[in-house]
Amino acid sequence: MLVQEIVFKNFYTAFLSVRVQRPGPSGSRRWVTCLRDLCLMPCPHTEEGSQDYFCLRRHQMLCDMDQVTAMRFILRQPSPVWLHFTIEDLQIFPPGQKSPQKDFPSWLSQLTPPEQPASLHGELPDPEKVSTEVQQMWVLTEVIRARQAAARIGRFDVDGCYDVNLLSYT
Repeated sequence: MLVQEIVFKNFYTAFLSVRVQRPGPSGSRRWVTCLRDLCLMPCPHTEEGSQDYFCLRRHQMLCDMDQVTAMRFILRQPSPVWLHFTIEDLQIFPPGQKSPQKDFPSWLSQLTPPEQPASLHGELPDPEKVSTEVQQMWVLTEVIRARQAAARIGRFDVDGCYDVNLLSYT
């Protein structure tokens, strides 16, 4: 099989390596690394890139993608934050087959280049007004901090539950 593109959706995988099996000398088969530690998440401890779509093209590979008989995807996630990680919606396209990124609506593929940002010279807010507002916010923060109760609320039960986790993990 010839491989032109590999398209997939990431699910919390930080690094991806791809190995392919190809015919070797005298009919034997051998594994070759075609992609080594591609970074899918810039920082494995945060969500950036964790659910993005990726398209790996033939020219990005370290080896020839002809006569591929098997593929192995090696996923790594060094962060203990994400217990489960994988890749989803895996699609492998041979040369000549239309890949999904070519199916965009015409209005999306013909977007105009971004315009130059407007000059902010003369449009900046008055520094005295900003300073006063920041000082007022700081005073309000201090008032709220001073009014907080010193006593901590102890453990409590809700509907017979013994342990209630009130933290939100995202």
